[in-house]
Amino acid sequence: MHHGLNFLIQDTLETMTARQEFRTLKTYNDFEIREYMPCVIAEVKTKANFSDGSSAAFGSLFNYISKGNTASQKIAMTAPVIAAQNVETNKSDDWFVSFVMPAGSTMADMPDPNDARVVLRELKAEKCVALSFRGKATAEVANKKIEELRSAAAKENIALSDETRVCRFDPPFKPGFLQYNEIVIPLSE
Repeated sequence: MHHGLNFLIQDTLETMTARQEFRTLKTYNDFEIREYMPCVIAEVKTKANFSDGSSAAFGSLFNYISKGNTASQKIAMTAPVIAAQNVETNKSDDWFVSFVMPAGSTMADMPDPNDARVVLRELKAEKCVALSFRGKATAEVANKKIEELRSAAAKENIALSDETRVCRFDPPFKPGFLQYNEIVIPLSE
């Protein structure tokens, strides 16, 4: 009974985490087109493989929202944690891992990070394709889903940018088969 209560509390906390704001513009069989609202992100660039890079950056980002900033201010955690890569301009070990700041945040609102690796950046509204899936977002699974999304978008004659985002919504300790993830790719301009 006690173990069940802990699971219920953890599940409730996870579902209460705010998510990056978007609206769905069109739904296809395998994916949808979304418009993401403007937002501020805290981002760390890493040079490592997908898994190691995400883990290394997560600590710096989590520290920033846990009072590791010039105002010693706690900042609400949002979902997803994003690992982005630009296949044209970056090597395969360059990853940009980011947390989205709470909706309505502006650069002027956000305290400066204490860690020089954490960079704040404002993103404009943008249209993207998105594919959701359940399971652990390993590099192998993510690459397969990225190929599926790029192929499905190409069949619909939708031009995509070179950037790819692997978006993870659940903590790593949640059983892999329950984890919710998305692949998000901006449309080319």
